[in-house]
Amino acid sequence: MIRKIKIILEMIKFEHTVFALPFAFLGAVVGSIMVNGSWPTLHQWIWITLAMVGARSAAMALNRLIDEKIDKHNPRTADRAIPANLISKLEVIAFTILSFALLIYSSFQLNLLAVYLLPVAVFFLFIYSYTKRFTWACHIVLGITIGIAPLGGWVGTTGTLPWVAAFLFLAVVFWIAGFDVIYATQDADYDKKAGLYSIPSSFGIKKALQIARGLHVLSFIAMLAMFFVSPLSWIYLIGVLIAGGIMVYEHMIISEDDLSKVGVAFFPMNGIISIVMLVFTIGDLLL
Repeated sequence: MIRKIKIILEMIKFEHTVFALPFAFLGAVVGSIMVNGSWPTLHQWIWITLAMVGARSAAMALNRLIDEKIDKHNPRTADRAIPANLISKLEVIAFTILSFALLIYSSFQLNLLAVYLLPVAVFFLFIYSYTKRFTWACHIVLGITIGIAPLGGWVGTTGTLPWVAAFLFLAVVFWIAGFDVIYATQDADYDKKAGLYSIPSSFGIKKALQIARGLHVLSFIAMLAMFFVSPLSWIYLIGVLIAGGIMVYEHMIISEDDLSKVGVAFFPMNGIISIVMLVFTIGDLLL
C-alpha cells in the first residue's frame, strides 16, 4: 500500500501543488481581510487546503488516465506510472474518485457559494486534458483551471466573489499559461507528429517563447494591479517586483537554441514565485 501511494504521489507530481496552493491561501487571506476585516479561521484554513489537495490530485490523476496512450508513445513520458504498468488504471480511477470526493466534501464544509461554484471547477479540471487534442490555447485553459485557486480561497473565507478577485485570477492564469508554454517546448516535435496542439508545435519554439514572455508581462501587470485596488501596500509591492524579476530570469536562461534549463525554469523558479507572493502578502497584512 505504501509503495502504491508513493507511485501515485510521484505520478501526480504532488510537490507541484506548491504552484497553486499559496495562491489559494493568498486569495483566502486578502479576501477575508477585505470582506470580513479578520484573518481566516483555522476551520477555513483546513478545508481550503483539503479542497485544493483534492482538486489538484483529481485533475492530475485524470490527466494521466486521459493521456495514457499519448504518454506511452512519447519517449519523454513513456516511463510514467500507467504506461510503465507500475499501477493499474483501476487504482488510478479509485484515487481520482476519492480526490473528487475530498474536494466536494471540503466545499460543503466552507459555504454555499463554494458548493454552487463546484460544477465550474470540476468542468475545468476535467476538460483541460482534452484541449491539447483540438486547440493550441490549451495553455490558457490550464491557466484558467489553476487560476480558480485564488478565487476558491476567496470564496472559501468570504462566501463572496467581487470584481477585485479577478486580478488574482488573471495573475495566475497568465503566469501558469506562460510557464506551461515554456514547458511544452520539450514536446514540440512529438506534438506535431502526433497531431496534438500546443503553442510551440503550432507556431515554433522561437514564437512560443515570445508568447510566453507576453503572458508573463500580463501576469505581472495583474499582480501589480492588486496593489492599487486592495489594502495591500509597499511590502506586497516588493514581493511583486521579486516575482517579476524571477520571471525575467526564467526567460534569460532559456532560448530557442538552448532548452536545457526548462526544468529549472519550470519547477524551482515558479515554486519560488508562488511562495514569495504568499509570504510578502501575509507580511504586508501583518505589518
